[in-house]
Amino acid sequence: MPARKRGNTLEKWEIALIKAMLNRGGYNDQDILAYFTRPTRSINHARIAEIRTGAKFKALKAASPDELDDFLINWPDVDAETGLSLRGDELLIKAREAMIAAVHTFNGAGLTFRAELFIVTSIIGWTYLMHAWFRREGIDYRYRNADGTIKKTKQGAECYWELGKCLRHARCPVPRGVVKNLDFVLELRHEIEHRSTNRIDEAVSAKLQACCLNFNDAIKTLFGSQYGLERRLPIALQFVTFAADQRAVLKKGSNLPGHIETFIDAFEHGLTEAEYVDPAYRYRVAFVPIAGNRASSADTAVEFVKGDSDEGQEINRVLLKEVDKRRYTAKQVWEMMQAEGFPKFNQQAHTALWKELDAKNPAHGYGRDGDYKGTWVWYDKWIERVRAHCQEQGERYK
Repeated sequence: MPARKRGNTLEKWEIALIKAMLNRGGYNDQDILAYFTRPTRSINHARIAEIRTGAKFKALKAASPDELDDFLINWPDVDAETGLSLRGDELLIKAREAMIAAVHTFNGAGLTFRAELFIVTSIIGWTYLMHAWFRREGIDYRYRNADGTIKKTKQGAECYWELGKCLRHARCPVPRGVVKNLDFVLELRHEIEHRSTNRIDEAVSAKLQACCLNFNDAIKTLFGSQYGLERRLPIALQFVTFAADQRAVLKKGSNLPGHIETFIDAFEHGLTEAEYVDPAYRYRVAFVPIAGNRASSADTAVEFVKGDSDEGQEINRVLLKEVDKRRYTAKQVWEMMQAEGFPKFNQQAHTALWKELDAKNPAHGYGRDGDYKGTWVWYDKWIERVRAHCQEQGERYK
């Protein structure tokens, strides 16, 4: 668990209340510290001394006697589950509740707009989490005008950084794989905000799962393991299972909107192989029926196996062989050949070649129907065949 941030991290409303307590009398420094120390932040005696002597915050007015009485009557005003201060830790509480709401919404039976609702709500959760961390670290996350003044809305509210700007800050505390996942979620949010979508749950579920796990890791790493969401969000149960062929039919029957498919292809085309397979970007789990040797183990619904264990490597080997062959779009195939020194091998040349060789005949094993209606994906076997063709033709494609 990270140490609580110490030092000059008092909010203006806290300083005003401390001044009021000093003015009223009857409170020593240790008493005052007890009122304003909380799980995510502690202060020391030097801060109280600075306020008492006027070395700092001299221009800030003390709270009124009524405001102080209201504070003392309601203290400690904390969240029952986490012990967080409802006022002082409001951002962290909201971050947790937003992500919990996002997952509950996605898991809600009968909803048909689940992915879109999850995306919007989870971005709010991540934004509050980043703001909570920036505030604790003393980083000003408000927009400023050219003259240095705080930028405000027409209604007079201060303008805070959106999630994208938080992720680009030099001290952003989340790893690169998490940033890539959130970049994907943010760009997908832009697509669904401005255009209607059909159901996209299946196409993006691995990214949304990673988004959840990344958030849970981040909140525990940045603020403490006691704020994790595991106990609030148990495993979701479902009524059905699908064989591979049934799943393929279901996915073909639910056409992915063209603009969403184009966005996903374009986004992932810019990722390196390491970024694409990073679990922080997309998280995939294989569910394998378990026949336990003991009654207690047989009753376990989910068993997590380490990927580097003998059992994990065997499961991964079987899955990669039977399920998850590397797949390429047509564009990836001809762009790959161009990168290898055959710039004239373009889309037209590729189309002519697969038609000439009847390459989409399943008997050849060059590829298969894509996951969505009207699409096709190619295997490594086809890459090798195309490469051999380009090398045979020599100057034709150079």
